[in-house]
Amino acid sequence: MERLAGVIIVNGSPNAASRLTGIVNHVQRQLALGGHAADEIRVADLPAQDLVLGRFDNPEIKEAVGRVERADAVIFASPVYKASYTGLLKLFLDVLPQRILADKWVAPVFIGGTIAHLLAVEFSFKPVAAALGARRFAPSVYAVDEQVTRSERNGDLQFELDNELKTRLDAMLFELEKELEAPAHARSGT
Repeated sequence: MERLAGVIIVNGSPNAASRLTGIVNHVQRQLALGGHAADEIRVADLPAQDLVLGRFDNPEIKEAVGRVERADAVIFASPVYKASYTGLLKLFLDVLPQRILADKWVAPVFIGGTIAHLLAVEFSFKPVAAALGARRFAPSVYAVDEQVTRSERNGDLQFELDNELKTRLDAMLFELEKELEAPAHARSGT
């Protein structure tokens, strides 16, 4: 199997101990098992004031934007607060160039407190991604908090995902890998 040219995970959680971290870790492990690497941008690690002020010229922000530009696929991961993805993720989306997601596969992976916020992917995230040029979406994955157990062992934070969530994440990754490994003319429909 050929190595994926570039998968980037944009993690919009403000909290490194978030259950979303367990999901992102699973995605990275599964891609690695398939011989693929996925790099992660933790938006919380970028300079907050420069994000808020939309300073596109900040070197750290430019580097993060460059990683998205070079990627073939972008997995956007975020907790859902108040029926939408985080403001932190929105700040990062706001510094991305308008057509940056054109010709890339986009996979939203969100987690929320209840299933009631499931449509946050469709009604809050996908329109913004489309404004950035996204036209190719891998299956979305929405998890609820109870599907990810967080515990501490020997001072290390551990996460356990329930089987149903793992199955949906793995199915999304299978579809994403299949699309990325297709010949370029097949992906573009020409």
